[in-house]
Amino acid sequence: EASQYGLERGVHLQDILGLIKKVRQSVDTPICLMTYYNPVFCFGDKKFAGAAAASGVDGLIIPDLPAEEGKAFIRLMSGFGLDVILFLAPTTTLKRSRFISRLSRGFIYYVSLTGVTGVRQGLPAGLCAKLKKVKRITSKPVCVGFGVSGPKQSRQIYKIADGAIVGSAVVKKIKQNLQRKDLVKKVSAFVSTLKDV
Repeated sequence: EASQYGLERGVHLQDILGLIKKVRQSVDTPICLMTYYNPVFCFGDKKFAGAAAASGVDGLIIPDLPAEEGKAFIRLMSGFGLDVILFLAPTTTLKRSRFISRLSRGFIYYVSLTGVTGVRQGLPAGLCAKLKKVKRITSKPVCVGFGVSGPKQSRQIYKIADGAIVGSAVVKKIKQNLQRKDLVKKVSAFVSTLKDV
């Protein structure tokens, strides 16, 4: 929904990188871009790597770039100081989990459930046991996303993982406050409830 909103308003990758460059003047929190691979491919991998690094991007999350096909891309991004974060899911085999864990940079994005992302009321059964298995095969931080939408879920995740990834609920909060002058304040307050647990 956020991507569609941006496309309808003519937002381009160059605009996003320009915004990050402005944000970097006053914010030192790591910034990861989440995008499909096509915009990066059209921009040009090497050109994108240089522009992203110059703008202050720290990492990339590209859901439609499989680890096997992304090896050269990951090496290229790493040369520019950009981490490529890869996904593990409940259905990922142990062998593939080890491969992805070795290849992923920055942290590992653990998809908490099968299906699509979105706001949910609770965490899936068996998440804790699955995360323990993942933590045994990697020393990298493991962050949980998909269906994480509130402070209660964040608190549960922080007990078993290194971080919680909240996307849809933040996009929803932005949408609810889009026409308000205190949009940033409202969204910041919501995000604070997720991290101050």
